Amino acid sequence: MVIAILHLITLVLSFYIFKNNLDLFIVTELGILVSIVISWQLYRQMLKPLQTVVDGIQAIKDKDFNVKFLRTGSSDMDQLINVYNEMMDHLKMERIKQEQQHFFLEKLIQTSPTGILILDYDEKVQQVNPKACTILGVTEKELMKQSIERIDKPLLREISELKSGEGKTTSLDGVHTFKLQRSHFIDRGFARSFVMIEELTAEILAAEKKAYGKVIRMMAHEVNNTIGPVNSILDSTLKTKELWTKDHETLQLALNVAFERNQNLNIFMRNFADVVRLPPPNKTRVDLNELVKRVATLLEFKASDARIQFTFQLSANPFMIHADQQQIEQVMINIIKNSMEAIQTDGKILIASDADSRKLTVTDSGLGISNEDSEHLFSPFFSTKKDGQGVGLTLVKEILLNHDFIFSLKTIEVGKTVFDIEFNVKIN
Repeated sequence: MVIAILHLITLVLSFYIFKNNLDLFIVTELGILVSIVISWQLYRQMLKPLQTVVDGIQAIKDKDFNVKFLRTGSSDMDQLINVYNEMMDHLKMERIKQEQQHFFLEKLIQTSPTGILILDYDEKVQQVNPKACTILGVTEKELMKQSIERIDKPLLREISELKSGEGKTTSLDGVHTFKLQRSHFIDRGFARSFVMIEELTAEILAAEKKAYGKVIRMMAHEVNNTIGPVNSILDSTLKTKELWTKDHETLQLALNVAFERNQNLNIFMRNFADVVRLPPPNKTRVDLNELVKRVATLLEFKASDARIQFTFQLSANPFMIHADQQQIEQVMINIIKNSMEAIQTDGKILIASDADSRKLTVTDSGLGISNEDSEHLFSPFFSTKKDGQGVGLTLVKEILLNHDFIFSLKTIEVGKTVFDIEFNVKIN
């Protein structure tokens, strides 16, 4: 603009030369034209780098790292272009690297055997992987954008109580054990939380079985080595009639009691050994409804004596499963006996099956299970009964795990305790 005004003033002044000297006027006009051309060239040379800079800034703003500029032949301009092109190459490589890392991280999260929940700044679920949905028993849609404190899931309630950097191991049903870990990362200058849920059930069950198996085998060995000879001596003594007169009746009675106690101790150890020596299931086609009826008939008289009523809601069609019939019968006997012992007297046991959903439930009106006891229900040697051995539910757990059946035992409400078994394969 300033150059244009200066040339305009020069043209006006040259008009006065035109009146006095025509030749000088022509030379002046030619000089002005040359000056205009040179000024225009200089203006373009100044404008082009600025336009290049503007285009480059816009490309960076649009995150278009493919925009590059050609060299112009001007050393200063070419130096600027070289720096810009190198910067764009570097940004492009960084963006590709970032995208690859992000893609790898997404794949890692989605395929991880550990359940992962990523929360936003408001502690709501922003991302969840399939394993977490499986562990929690919900769909991704049910979790997304929900606060973990408001989702009615026991594991999430445990997680909501954790602070960043804290972890804990928990078992909600006495069978499945989970390790919970909560931590955080920095996103755009602010902390965001993420949660990892790792199922330890298989590892803990294997270690637990190895430990109690060793103890039981050692105990059985020592008890059998002692009881066998002692019972043989007692039996021989009791059968020697010459030793027993009326004066020795009390001693004879005491020896009989000792013999019976030894027999009971032997049975006690056999029950424990059965858990360790449990054979692999010999699977055949079994009608679960008929099996349940046979077990109920077996226990019916004992239930009647305790004024316990059996109620059935069995599926109309046969409920066929692929299982070891004797082992599943033992499972049902132990479950129903546990329900009867929980009721003690005057109560109801409902046995229901659904062939479509592949589920069997045994519901009793007994005293129920406390929160403290629920974590240890299937642990070896644990029992809530005064004279309990802690073998029954351990045997049930071993048999059902060997069959790959899903099961749980919990008190839903006062007077309603439910044992669920899910048979995962349908047999036609």
